[in-house]
Amino acid sequence: MWRTTLTPDGPGSERIVADPSTGEVVQSAWGPGARWLTDRLPRLLGDDDESAGFEPPQVLAAAARRYRDWRVGSTDRVLEALIPAILEQKVTGKEAWFGWRTLVRKFGEVAPVPVGGPERLRVFPTPEVWQQIPSWEWHQAAVDSKRATTVLRAVRQSDGLEKLRWVDHSAAHERLRLISGVGIWTAAETAQRALGDADAVSYRDYHLAQEIVYLFTGDRNGTDEQLAQLLTPFAGHRYRIQRLAELSGYQRPRRGPRMTVHDMRSF
Repeated sequence: MWRTTLTPDGPGSERIVADPSTGEVVQSAWGPGARWLTDRLPRLLGDDDESAGFEPPQVLAAAARRYRDWRVGSTDRVLEALIPAILEQKVTGKEAWFGWRTLVRKFGEVAPVPVGGPERLRVFPTPEVWQQIPSWEWHQAAVDSKRATTVLRAVRQSDGLEKLRWVDHSAAHERLRLISGVGIWTAAETAQRALGDADAVSYRDYHLAQEIVYLFTGDRNGTDEQLAQLLTPFAGHRYRIQRLAELSGYQRPRRGPRMTVHDMRSF
């Protein structure tokens, strides 16, 4: 796996190779941020995640056995997790990824890679670059003005946001939600990736409550309230339940139409 990150020391790229037969992970890193990436590889792989005391429900017992070595990792880069989460608000994954890919490829600098490495890799743009993106470029990336404005609000607070890895998770969620346009779902998606929060559930997701409630009870019309009640016994590990459900490959049988994909560029 190749990754790029805008570290506090500058752009960095890493190549991570895992050998499932031995459990060995080998990392190579390049660029000004190489040392930062190397120092934080254990956190990225979930070394700080504490799963002791977690007992999966019977419906996820098989998935828990299969993915017994899975951990909640931490990238330690809050803005890099927050902006894509904002882009995912109220749209399909296809739309969100198009916007993310378009903006990063156009405004991110070329990643530091060795000879023979992937030449198209780009690094997450700096806060200054995000602030300078013209309105028409957001439009061409199929990002509406509401999400673009929320991104810009977050970018203006980037220095404070990057310090959230030093506070407890509940305080981090509160701080994220002080940004107008960032709600419980966006804060949770950010905390899962950047902070390794094993208890951050993506409430108000388009599908999540229905999927997990159906998995637990067979009720096709699950709500966030039902989901919260079902997950109460797993406090401290509620995101772990969410992720195990996703890793299991389970999906509630579909009976309705898919969410409509709108091309914002045509508006």
